Amino acid sequence: MALDDILLEAEEKMIKTEEVVQHEFAGVRTGKASPSLVENILVDVYGSMMRIRELAGITTPEPRMLMIQPWDAGTVQPIEKAIQKANLGLNPAVQGKFIRIVLPELSEERRHEFIKIVKRMSEEGRVAIRHVRRDAMEHLKKDGKAGGVTEDQVEVAEKEVQKLTDQYIAKIDAHVAHKEKEILTV
Repeated sequence: MALDDILLEAEEKMIKTEEVVQHEFAGVRTGKASPSLVENILVDVYGSMMRIRELAGITTPEPRMLMIQPWDAGTVQPIEKAIQKANLGLNPAVQGKFIRIVLPELSEERRHEFIKIVKRMSEEGRVAIRHVRRDAMEHLKKDGKAGGVTEDQVEVAEKEVQKLTDQYIAKIDAHVAHKEKEILTV
């Protein structure tokens, strides 16, 4: 594998890691409603497990309210049970063919718990990026030993991998700071 290919592969994996971290952050509750809070909850319907987003439309008619409108009226009760079992601190209320969820105001203590969760998620992202760096460095060393590549080229490529690592860890840190600010905003 060429050095450029190793660098490109490492960068692609780091981009994907950053996207995963951002998607996980979207599921962490802030003071306002977001469909991402419930869209990935698994519901036992039709003999299999399906995500709420596959069974219903999710809207936010008000800043602190979620409205779930199942496409099949028979899935209202299973969706309600799945939300309760998800243990998100949400209390769904069934109103005919709709499920309405009013998000309670977050206490200061609860906000700090959410910040801890976000920091744990971000650390997992940083660790994943460091794993990508380690794998890329191993590939670079193998290619250097296999021949056809000078030690100087390998060294330059290793510095580039480190630069990418620093760049993506900084991006995750920026996402953490933004999410922290979002959580603490009353």
